[in-house]
Amino acid sequence: MVRMVAPQSLRRRGSRTLGAMAQYGGGGRPEHLVASIPARLRDERPSISFEFFPPKDDASEAQLWDALRRLERVRPAFVSVTYGAGGTTQDRTVRVTGRIADETSLTPLAHLTCVGASVRQLRQVVGHYAASGVRNILALRGDPPGNVRGEWTAHPEGLDHAEDLVRLVRGLGDFTIGVAAFPDVHPDSPDLDHDVEVLVRKADAGATFAITQMVFDADSYLRLRDRVAARRDLPVTPGLMPVTSFPQIQRMSELMGTPLPPQVVERLEAVKDDKVAVRAVGVEIATEIGRRMLAEGAPGLHFITMNRSTATLEVHEALGL
Repeated sequence: MVRMVAPQSLRRRGSRTLGAMAQYGGGGRPEHLVASIPARLRDERPSISFEFFPPKDDASEAQLWDALRRLERVRPAFVSVTYGAGGTTQDRTVRVTGRIADETSLTPLAHLTCVGASVRQLRQVVGHYAASGVRNILALRGDPPGNVRGEWTAHPEGLDHAEDLVRLVRGLGDFTIGVAAFPDVHPDSPDLDHDVEVLVRKADAGATFAITQMVFDADSYLRLRDRVAARRDLPVTPGLMPVTSFPQIQRMSELMGTPLPPQVVERLEAVKDDKVAVRAVGVEIATEIGRRMLAEGAPGLHFITMNRSTATLEVHEALGL
């Protein structure tokens, strides 16, 4: 049972909302809302999932829903909607995640970060998710607002680490909780040993699966996965993004602290002035990396779609998924 009081705005949504809040985890809900992501990672190997970001306007929202409907056809294990950089676009994220739960057959993974939020506000966001029947949450510390590579400062009444957020969500009800993993070492971390220890603490706090940042070096992912597996039973799904724009992937690499391997940069730079060729090479690279990780026993692939379906579906098809 979710131990919280529904905000006034949620009470106005009717009996379905109140029922979800009062009896979260009860019977009578659609299969896609009952589904546990860790169970799907075990039972649907390889597990395929997709990540979207919240739209900024009506046009981008139409693009998002077009991509969602196209990707819904391949029956992914789950889909997620991110917060914007620095924890922005929270309201849109909550709204879109709720619509996915209400209007599609997809299992939503709700993002939640500590950025700029008190514990009380975090409880309210979890309440919104629960009211939509969402039971899977990705608990993240998040990046500093305004400058994702800036110094992290917690909200005075908030939380300082992802493991603290995991404990909070776990105490609020029957949620399945995932966390982030960093194969190329978190920008604030001294080394891989520290990152492994952080993942172990998140698992001890209640996390039951992890998803990595986008992977461009399969060996980095496999090294992290194996180190974690030696300590805890925590499935780690690699993030995979087919590159369709060279400037965009350079910018994302800087923001996320994910270095691009020299061999990847060389292949993309060789065709950087030809948008069609960049896209083709990007799909080729993603297919190669994905095939290697699956062959080495990755539980699945988490596609970072950039709210576009075509390149993702090409990789999906090339991998025979």
